[in-house]
Amino acid sequence: MSTETTTPGVPGSPVPSKGLRAGILDLGDSVMLGLASTAPVYSLAATLGLIVAVNGNYTPLILLLGFIPVLFIAYAFRELNSAMPDCGTTFFWARRTFGPWAGWLGGWGVALAGIVVLANLAQVAGQYLWLLVGDGSLAENSLLVTATGVLFIALMTLVNYRGIRLGEHVQRVLTYVQYISLGIFVLALVFRIAGGAPEGQAFDIEWFNPVGAFADPGAVVHGALLALFIYWGWDTCLAVNEETENPTKTPGRGAVISAFLLVAIYVSVALLVMLYATIGTEGIGLGNAENQDDVFVAMKDVVLGPWGWLIVVAVLASVLSSTQTTILPTARGTLSMGVHGALPAKFGQVHPRNQTPGFSTTVMGVAAIAYYVAMSIFSENLLSDSISSISLFIAFYYSLTGFACFWFFRGTLRESARNLWFRGILPLLGALMLTGAFFVSAVQMWDPAYGDTEIFGVGGAFVSGVLLLALGVVLAVVCRFAPATRGYFVSKQPAFR
Repeated sequence: MSTETTTPGVPGSPVPSKGLRAGILDLGDSVMLGLASTAPVYSLAATLGLIVAVNGNYTPLILLLGFIPVLFIAYAFRELNSAMPDCGTTFFWARRTFGPWAGWLGGWGVALAGIVVLANLAQVAGQYLWLLVGDGSLAENSLLVTATGVLFIALMTLVNYRGIRLGEHVQRVLTYVQYISLGIFVLALVFRIAGGAPEGQAFDIEWFNPVGAFADPGAVVHGALLALFIYWGWDTCLAVNEETENPTKTPGRGAVISAFLLVAIYVSVALLVMLYATIGTEGIGLGNAENQDDVFVAMKDVVLGPWGWLIVVAVLASVLSSTQTTILPTARGTLSMGVHGALPAKFGQVHPRNQTPGFSTTVMGVAAIAYYVAMSIFSENLLSDSISSISLFIAFYYSLTGFACFWFFRGTLRESARNLWFRGILPLLGALMLTGAFFVSAVQMWDPAYGDTEIFGVGGAFVSGVLLLALGVVLAVVCRFAPATRGYFVSKQPAFR
């Protein structure tokens, strides 16, 4: 029998149950999923050097500035979830607020970001596994790395298919490995800094001075856009809202808590790394172009000596945990789209024994593998540029969520100061900031020098990003006229089935 969830005092109608395993996750699980989905160790390793190259010693401030719109959107997710705890998140909320087209494209943005980033995670996981074998030269074998990445996606797809509790157990192990390894690395940094790092630098409060940072506004915007990527992923705990205790409150709390924990982790680790390695362009310096792909691997032997492999393990665990938790929201998003008629009903089926979106999970895994293999065969440089375009997809569906929150709750904003700020002002500001980030990022990607490829005189990152977003419009038009999904677009209310 279907159960329904609704929140008094807000517009909208009840959200029906889909058959997922209700109440299996608690607040701790929710926070863990939010933290794991961002792949914090890998995100820092791959992004810190790039931000330093643009912003130098102002990097800690940039990490804080990049967090502001993310926090505002986290409040939007929390408030919308309190009224409509549907695992479709942005798709469902945008549909209720702005209509079927906005909902469909919001769901596409979530799925698109997930599929593209899975290709990146698979590539990194394959490389890092073989870095642990022998002298690490196997990590340069593209065929071996691709095959390994495919196996990792398939394995994590199977874990998600088999059940949310199995996934939570796997996630807990990977999270422990990731954070224990990172903790050892951080402690080693602290001891070396306390002992007087010969090539290090002293802390300067100027690093947090916005006046100095904004002397180059373009660099601040560029750095903040890079920071946006490392925060993305905490919304996974909202996508499992129907499987969480107290679905109207716990997932939203988990999202906000994990967002605050992430900024604390990022800023503190970045500061320690900067103090020890400096932003110099030589050796292990964060400004050294040779280190920008992974600043931790560049430092591992200097900081940890013979235990340097631990940081490789930390990055690998980080990537694997993010692979699993990236499949979760994409599969549940398409499950919701199937339940509400935006996709064929097959997508809305829940496995009767595992109580997971079996078909949607399988499709997401297959789609990610197909995209990864196709791009690896066609052009690894274009694969890299398509990954760079993820910021467009993130900014798109995050800003859509912020606007949806403001508009959906517009009739309740005068009821209290809390409603005004957390349902109105902050979500709207976050949405406007991310809309600006979308267009600034698009302009930067237009430049052929932005990435590794050029298509008809335009940067490959821009072309791949725009084409993939445009594909969503094409698919939405197809669904508009397809017999199985036409009803979603023409009905005034979501077609609950």
